[in-house]
Amino acid sequence: MEANMDDTNVDMGFSLLRGERTGPRRGSYQTPHGSFETPCFAPVGTLASVKGLLPSQVREAGAELILANTYHLALRPGEEVVRAAGGLHDFMRWDGPILTDSGGFQVFSLEGLRRVDDSGVYFAGSQSGKALFLDPKEALRIQRDLGSDIAMVLDECPPAGAPRKQVQEATRRTLLWAKEAARVHQQWGGLARGQAVFGIVQGGLFADLRRECAEAIRELPFDGIAIGGVSVGEPKPEMYRVVEETVPLLPAERIRYLMGIGDPDDLFEAVLRGIDMFDCVSPTRHGRNNLLYVPEGRIKIRNAIYKKDLRPIQEGCPCPCCRDFSRAYLRHLALAKEILGGILQSLHNLTFLEILMRELRERIQEGWTPTALREWFRLHYPGWGRGFDPQNPESPILGRSR
Repeated sequence: MEANMDDTNVDMGFSLLRGERTGPRRGSYQTPHGSFETPCFAPVGTLASVKGLLPSQVREAGAELILANTYHLALRPGEEVVRAAGGLHDFMRWDGPILTDSGGFQVFSLEGLRRVDDSGVYFAGSQSGKALFLDPKEALRIQRDLGSDIAMVLDECPPAGAPRKQVQEATRRTLLWAKEAARVHQQWGGLARGQAVFGIVQGGLFADLRRECAEAIRELPFDGIAIGGVSVGEPKPEMYRVVEETVPLLPAERIRYLMGIGDPDDLFEAVLRGIDMFDCVSPTRHGRNNLLYVPEGRIKIRNAIYKKDLRPIQEGCPCPCCRDFSRAYLRHLALAKEILGGILQSLHNLTFLEILMRELRERIQEGWTPTALREWFRLHYPGWGRGFDPQNPESPILGRSR
């Protein structure tokens, strides 16, 4: 099948506007469907839908880039359906940039339903009953037919705590697949065809494997580089260490993407270390499960303390949830299992993260030092800036029942 995407005259790619190889950076990434400013957070629309939200609501929350998933869309409705509809942008009515994951994360998340070898990944039939085979070329072909602006290479993501031998094998295979993906991308015309392709650095928690992988990936003609294999169960300090050790190995002129990160403290710490873009399901997943981000930590809105609380979730937040509704009403929706509650709370959480990223962009552009940024974050996001850890039962979750 021939490439689905037309050649484009758009000057695609990353522009570093302020910053260096390490430390906080300010940039912009141009695609055929517009640009997004960095550092940025991309909400996840796995099945061509940011769950519960209209595209216009996602845009109004401040998002400029969204993510969809190659594996899931290939199963349902199938990339041929999306292609016939004119690509993801027309299919889901999102007119901004779209990034598609390769299916590599499902190598991690669907353990037991897949078989991996050097040729690729064989996925057994799951929800749709349809089996799927992905290799580096097939993963890119599907993403080409989906018509995303940024495609990710197929990689193997080992779980946290995996033994060195397993991580070493996954890193070797990731590099093998990356070389083939780079060859295919160039054969199809590279960036000139209107779709960027990003490589992925794996290596688990092993510094030498991360270095080996990063040094090899940066030599390949990828349009951006992601750090994968984090937020898969490792402690936060270990994740920060991996980012801090990997970023200096990456070219300053290419965009850096930390995959699967969405807690405010993680976003902040990674921005300080030189990461440009992020994605995660957390703001909408937490919203549907009645957990809300606020500067002081997280609110569990189902707790009885909010039964008569007529204040908004967060004073001054411009989202519809905070602008028009009270904590008492949101608690009522949660207990009544009304769909509206999840929609409003998802809008709030997404707006919260997008405001954080906008504030970071503004301060980096103004030349704030990492020390000044850390002090600002500690003062304005006190529940997160003092080392708040949602995995720690002693961390403050507002309204905790006593």
